[in-house]
Order: sequence, then structure tokens, then C-alpha cells
Amino acid sequence: MAYVLGAFLVSLVMSLLLVRHRRLRLAGVDHDLTSVQKYHASPVPRTGGVAIFTAMIPVFALAAFRDPEIYPDLVILFVSALPVFLGGLGEDVFKNVRVLARLGLALVSGALVYWWLGSAVTRVNVYGLDDILKISAVSFVFTIFTIAGAANAINIIDGYNGLATVVAAMILAGLGYVAFYLGDRLILVAAVGMLGALGGFLIWNYPRGLIFLGDGGAYFIGYMIGALSVTMLARHPNVSAWFPLLLCIYPVFETLFSIYRKKFVRGTSPGAPDGVHLHMLVYKRLVRWAVGSSEAHLITERNAMTSPYLWVLSSMAVIPAVLFWQFQTPLIVCTVLFSVSYVVLYRTLVLFRMPKWLVVKKKNRQ
Repeated sequence: MAYVLGAFLVSLVMSLLLVRHRRLRLAGVDHDLTSVQKYHASPVPRTGGVAIFTAMIPVFALAAFRDPEIYPDLVILFVSALPVFLGGLGEDVFKNVRVLARLGLALVSGALVYWWLGSAVTRVNVYGLDDILKISAVSFVFTIFTIAGAANAINIIDGYNGLATVVAAMILAGLGYVAFYLGDRLILVAAVGMLGALGGFLIWNYPRGLIFLGDGGAYFIGYMIGALSVTMLARHPNVSAWFPLLLCIYPVFETLFSIYRKKFVRGTSPGAPDGVHLHMLVYKRLVRWAVGSSEAHLITERNAMTSPYLWVLSSMAVIPAVLFWQFQTPLIVCTVLFSVSYVVLYRTLVLFRMPKWLVVKKKNRQ
């Protein structure tokens, strides 16, 4: 409880300062209200990642006294996050950090976890691939791309108020639950600390969108999810490799499907922004028609109404992942079912054939 409360309070106060303090607002404010991935009505600071990153400092400080045996590894986990966090924060503030540069910094953070923490992916519980992953070089490459991929996946779904934050909180809660069962204090403390940090930020982010995660926040959260997932698999052979995959399947599948859609269907760069991610289709096909108006204050309302749809979708993977974390067959079945359901839902929304029960009834506007 001390870890959660400490991180929550620091995140809460720091987020408020970033929202209200005039000097702190000078850098990292998103003034772009017209591009394909913008759904807010007024300039908003994109530096929420600073609050979440800072909120983890008391977690590590408390661990020095409460859990000294895990303190060195917690410090390594925190320091290893600096490259990916600073790369994202640089984009938030200066708007000139290229996608490949941010990916490179995410890979550096993954490499630090591999070298300093000794966390490596040596199995995926797939026949044939596990033998290949026993080769150190292959394991190294797979590990750093897994962590970098997790960072990028959370950034991709960070499109609406509260969306990425709550999805990440569900994933971290799942990791924390299994870590508690296994008695792994390192993963448990890091996971619950992140939950507190996300909670403090969410107060100001949802539903009014007074502050955004920004690339720095999304990359940092994704890095922590990736690093903790890899560490859990490395430390506990009784945990199926399909557990973290199903736990994170919504952001992971969104990323893979986005790459496929852009590269092979549209013939564009996978890094090019567009307006047809699943969460954007939910906004355009379901929520926008429900609210009906384009007034500024209703844009914020529509933004907030979008996220719960995706929270429910993500929970359909998180719940079975937590229930069957050591049973491979049901995890594989649920992963396949989620992937098929995602594609069916996406196609339905693209063709504008949404089920009527999904549509919130329009409110009467004066």
C-alpha cells in the first residue's frame, strides 16, 4: 500500500503542476487540433510522462528500506528506462525526434535490461522456436525487440483520454497478481508502483483530458510492461510464455495489424500516422454519431466516451490471461479468439455495419 500511495500522490501533484503551472506548460503543449490523430478542442500539455516517471522515484526510495534485497534490480529497471523515456519526451517537447531514433532508444533500453538485469527471452513455448532462442544472439535480439515493441504498442493505442492508461493498468494489475502468487517482490513492487503512478495521472487525464501521456509517458509505460513481462518469463519457468502475450494482446495486435494494414494493404510506411486505428473507428462509427454535435465541449465528451469500448475489449483478454496464466492450451485458444474477434470487429466498423446494441443513443441537444 505504501508503494501505491507514494506513487499516486507524487503523480497526482506533479500532473497538477504540469497542468496549472504557467512555466511548466511552456514546453510540450500540443497545439495541433487538426491532424488525423487529434481529438481535443484546446491545447493540452503532452508531458504527463514526466509525472509518471517522477512518481516511481518514491517507489525506489521506499524499496531501499522495505525491500533492500530487490533495490538494486529496481534501480537497474528505472535507469534502463532513461533512453526510451527521454527519446519520447524529446519528441513531446521539441517535435523533432524521428520515429527510427525513438525506436533505437527503445532498443537500447531493452539491451540494458538484457545485460544489467539478466532478463532474456529464451522460450516462447512454440515447438522449434525455443531451440532457436537458446542461441544467445537470437535471444538478445528477440528480447530487445520485445521490450521495444511493447513500448511502441502502448504509444499506438494512446489516442483518447484514459485509453492507454487504463489498458496499461489492467495489464500491470495482471502482472502484479501473478507476481504476488509467485512471491516475486521485484515485479510486484514495480507493478503496483506503476499502478499508483497511473492512478494519479488518470485523475487529470480522464475524462476531461487536461494532460496527455505524450510519447514519453506511453513509451515509459510500455517499456515497464515489456521489461516486467520478460523478467517474469526469465525467472519463472512455470509461467507460460503465452500469458504476457494474451495479457497484452490488444495493444500488440493493434500494432501488428497496423503494420500489415499500412505496409501491405495501403503500401505506405508503417510509421506514417493515419486515422483508421480501431480506437479511431470506434470514435468515428459509434461515438461521434451518438453525440452528434461538433461543439468544442462535446469533442471532449466524445473523446472520453470512446475509451470504455476499448477497455472492455482489452479486459476480454486480460481476464482469461490472469485465470490461465500457467495453462498453455487455454491461453493459445483465447489469443486466437481475441485476434479473430478483433479482425471481425474492425471489418464491421470499416463497412459501417456496427451492431445497434453497441451504439450509445444520441442525447437531445438544445
